Amino acid sequence: MPTEPFGRSGLPVTALGFGAATLGGLFAPLSDEDAHAALQAAWDAGVRYFDTAPHYGVGLSEERLGRFLADKPRADYVLSTKVGRLLVPGTGAPEEFEGADGFYGTPHRLRVRDYSADGVRRSLHESLERLGLDRIDIAFIHDPDEHVEQALTEAYPALAALRDEGVLGSVGVGMNQVAVPTRFVRESDIDCLIVAGRYTLLDGEAARELLPLCAERGVDVVGAGVFNSGLLATPEESPTFDYAVAPGPLVARARAIAAVCARHGVPLPVAALAFVRAHPAVRTVLAGMRSPAEVWQNVSSVTTEVPQALWDDLRAADLLPEGAVLPRA
Repeated sequence: MPTEPFGRSGLPVTALGFGAATLGGLFAPLSDEDAHAALQAAWDAGVRYFDTAPHYGVGLSEERLGRFLADKPRADYVLSTKVGRLLVPGTGAPEEFEGADGFYGTPHRLRVRDYSADGVRRSLHESLERLGLDRIDIAFIHDPDEHVEQALTEAYPALAALRDEGVLGSVGVGMNQVAVPTRFVRESDIDCLIVAGRYTLLDGEAARELLPLCAERGVDVVGAGVFNSGLLATPEESPTFDYAVAPGPLVARARAIAAVCARHGVPLPVAALAFVRAHPAVRTVLAGMRSPAEVWQNVSSVTTEVPQALWDDLRAADLLPEGAVLPRA
């Protein structure tokens, strides 16, 4: 699995990262055994970048990932988690929490937004306890959509201080929009971003300003949501786009892209991953994986060559987003 240096610390991230929201029961519950099997398959395939968050299954993702990594040499992988949501014990019947924020089979806990300096430090401390590790490599400020000013003036400076002390390797922001990350790139000294769903074969919003700005300023990008939560993986089924029922015009566009891919013998997910990885600001892509089969499918996708003629045909059919940066011939 190829690697790229990432963030201020220059730690090597693999071309494919394990997006651990699935470990927290995203969309459907996942057993401990199935979670371990998916992680083991990823490790065996050479995946060495893992991204988690307290939000994912109210801590369940961090707990499962930590148990898996417990016997792995700490220098052999790169780990990121996020701040902005503290976890507190839940009150009421456990069944009332089933499916909260799209996660199932989770512990009986609640999320509390907190982007204060103290909240950020507490969040990292508690993440380390759930992970059972002594450090993480990258900390992302997670979804500060309604808390932008506090995230800029409190959360970021607190994380930057930890970075300067050597406690963290890199500091970034992870969101599924572009306006706020653009502000962070312009107004702070962040190292990296997770751009979720805003640079894909169906959505080029991040290509207009954010990604060129990142390339200019040396801010490394993790491409996430590359399948737009399903539509670019299985457009022929009951597709979702950004975690909701996909609009008809987008379904038609995805199926048209899939048809062009099929003419070149390339599965749509392969093209979707290759497209995001080709941007010069992107260092790695995250994929959520629930089983060894999904792991091997994504590993195969990220290591498969895509013919230049496919990109030429998609451009000729006006099926690429504005601002797309294509793989070099």
